[in-house]
Amino acid sequence: MVFVGMDHGTTGISFGIMAGDGKPIESFKIDREDSKAGKVSAIEELSKRVNLNDIKLMAITYGMGDGINSILPITKVKNRGILSIEGAGRITGGGTSVYSEIEKSKIPAFVIPGLHKDSPSLDPLFKAAYSHQASSEKVSICYNAYLTTNWNNMIIADISSNSVNILIENGKIRGAMDACVGAMGIVHGPIDLEMIRNIDENKITANEAFSTAGAVKIANINTKVSFMKDILLSAYKKGNPKAKLAIDTMIFTVAMEIMGLIGISKNKIEGIVLTGSIGSIEDPFNFKNELNKYLKNKFEMIILPSTSGAFGSAEIARDVYNKKDNILGIDIEP
Repeated sequence: MVFVGMDHGTTGISFGIMAGDGKPIESFKIDREDSKAGKVSAIEELSKRVNLNDIKLMAITYGMGDGINSILPITKVKNRGILSIEGAGRITGGGTSVYSEIEKSKIPAFVIPGLHKDSPSLDPLFKAAYSHQASSEKVSICYNAYLTTNWNNMIIADISSNSVNILIENGKIRGAMDACVGAMGIVHGPIDLEMIRNIDENKITANEAFSTAGAVKIANINTKVSFMKDILLSAYKKGNPKAKLAIDTMIFTVAMEIMGLIGISKNKIEGIVLTGSIGSIEDPFNFKNELNKYLKNKFEMIILPSTSGAFGSAEIARDVYNKKDNILGIDIEP
């Protein structure tokens, strides 16, 4: 008996394979471009690692997840659980092909929703302020953090290509800030006044602005998304002043956002969970230590590996299979 989780990320699609007793077996990642080009098959890669007949349930994420409000069987999901793929970052089609493969495979699967204005667990003020707050893999990351820490009140900072900080209160997801309105990630970030002017003058689309508004904007890096992080970190290692300013600014914006969420929380925050390819990084800089310069060691911090989304999805699959009725305030529909 195994359970499989999928994390539909910016640079690739990650899978976590978990035994029935909850122990991780293996994780692997598929490049978006390779998937789109037909160079790799998600189901074939899975079959190399586990007997497909042993998979009791798979839980997957896809894009914004703003077309659904609950965790649903894939057979009940229309349009892959999204309203539109427009204005949602760089689009390659790799994630779409993986979703289609899973759909055709007949492996039992559920789809996890994102966090948006129709999500029932969210604070009404968050829903009124922001139409979209986090894509669906953030729910998986939150669940992995919740099970790992046993904290009912915490902030989860997922920092990678995108940056999303999430507030958990009383064991429910209450609100989140996506990079388009808040802190920077490596690639994505908030659209500021200069970018609005460039959009109005038809120099750039809003989606292009969002997809170049992260730390790469400061470091003047403009290449394929899959290369951006490595180029930025390499420049940082070499002491490039623009790269250092980019990293320092990104951490600064993340600290501001985390402190803002702590400030509006109704409960005392038990700790902060850091994850993502940047949130968990220790070299060439230690993200936790740099962030703590702003937070001043006031909160316990735990780092989860960047596989937390994939294994969080697998944990959701296990608990759906075991007839749990909700995940962090999100209903499960059979």
